[in-house]
Amino acid sequence: MALSSLLPILFLACTSILGTFVVSDKPDPGKDQPHKGDSPPPPLIYSPPPPPPPQQGGKSSTRLLVHFYSTTCPNAEDLVMAEMKSIQAEDPTLMPALGCDASVLLVSKNGTAEKDATPNLSLRGFDAIERLKKILEKACPGIISCADILAMAAREAVFLSNGSRYDIETGRRDGNISRASEAYTNLPPATGNITALIDLYATKNLTIKDLVVLSGAHTFGVSHCSSFSNRLYNFSGSDTTDPTLNSTYAQKLKQQCVPNDTTTVTSMNPGNLLTFNLGYFQTVMNKQGLFSADEALLHNNITLAYVTAQANATSSAQFFKDFAQSMVNMGRVDVLTGTNGTIRAVCGAYVD
Repeated sequence: MALSSLLPILFLACTSILGTFVVSDKPDPGKDQPHKGDSPPPPLIYSPPPPPPPQQGGKSSTRLLVHFYSTTCPNAEDLVMAEMKSIQAEDPTLMPALGCDASVLLVSKNGTAEKDATPNLSLRGFDAIERLKKILEKACPGIISCADILAMAAREAVFLSNGSRYDIETGRRDGNISRASEAYTNLPPATGNITALIDLYATKNLTIKDLVVLSGAHTFGVSHCSSFSNRLYNFSGSDTTDPTLNSTYAQKLKQQCVPNDTTTVTSMNPGNLLTFNLGYFQTVMNKQGLFSADEALLHNNITLAYVTAQANATSSAQFFKDFAQSMVNMGRVDVLTGTNGTIRAVCGAYVD
């Protein structure tokens, strides 16, 4: 399992999401509105640097490449964009809810797949991914992996939510293993301190900057109360509220989330559900980060400097550029390429 499911986006991850964008100048990022469904995609002005070269004896097909499907399915990305606009028009709340790791699509009859793990319970949009898969299978049978469909969908979900758009690397193949246990060992914990988070990212060859930049995906979307209720009712096992959490905000959250609440969801960024912008960094600086992992960013010189800079930025251009690169970096983690893996005909296949 990759870190892709990190994005609520992505959303998206990504991953891979939860991987994404065009740099645009937004003088009032806190009040940006999502792109209209009929807006044409912008030109792609961000292109990621190439991934590391394949091992000796490798072939180009063993690498992720921009426009990997240029000859086998040249319209793939356009088809995904067109259908994502329709999906957004039907339910804009799906944009930040899409997961970015294809293993989260697999289904277990026994409830032991990755999608059944608590950290992934707020993921939705599985039917939307199957819609995209059917369209691509009709156009190019057996060519596009579910992993790449998620990566494409994640990019468009962020763009359609007023984010940016980037040249995406594709060429992933699908695995057939999905374990709930891996969501607990491979995903950044919502309760993680800064040292634990940095160490986890390092195991995936991701940097401290990647950590703080990708955390910015918490600017939109929702979370289950169970992911942060310890901060409200049992901080450090003391039956008290986390003193680092803004007290007014904590009281508001308590009105929404009762103790042991496993079903209620709330916005990860107060007052913003659907727009991808700089609001997350302002929220963290105001001590309104929903998770302990958000507040942890204030306890490292590098992450604090980045949060401060983006919280005070008058344009989202730098964040969008950084987010694009970090998503590309994350999208290279633990992927299957070449002759490894398979191309699933149905993304939501059973694993047992």
